[in-house]
Amino acid sequence: MADQAVTHRPRVGVYPGTFDPITKGHLDIIRRGSKLVDRLVIGVATNPSKSPMFTLQERVAQVRRETAQVADNVEVVSFNSLLMNFAEEQGADVIIRGLRAVSDFEYEFQMAGMNQKLNPDVETVFLMADVALQPIASRLVKEIAIYGGDITAFVPVTIAEEVRARVERK
Repeated sequence: MADQAVTHRPRVGVYPGTFDPITKGHLDIIRRGSKLVDRLVIGVATNPSKSPMFTLQERVAQVRRETAQVADNVEVVSFNSLLMNFAEEQGADVIIRGLRAVSDFEYEFQMAGMNQKLNPDVETVFLMADVALQPIASRLVKEIAIYGGDITAFVPVTIAEEVRARVERK
């Protein structure tokens, strides 16, 4: 039997989120998730149910800047659709989700079940946040900043500066 070349279809993962703002916890999941796939697409969502501090364009730019040095297989794309539609457009095999606590799991488990019904060919993979980063949530980062607290333990320095500037403008 002649040797036949085996072609490897690149494994694509999608890590979706609002990233308002991107945190050190997000960057940890991106760094670790990028090792699981050939191409990791960071999907920056519009999410109309939230009122973001930063515009979609600002968040995409922030995520691109902060992930530039994380891994060379990361791409940042905005989306305004069902996650599974976005995943299909990207050719994704995997949805990567970060978990901080048991309360996150309940919501994410339900979402994964719904997504599996929409497309059973796309798996959801859960990554536990690094223990030191588990309490970080974008919502809490913004709240701390609004009340004048130091957020540099939770977000990159450039993001902390942008959050402070946005809070001072309001």
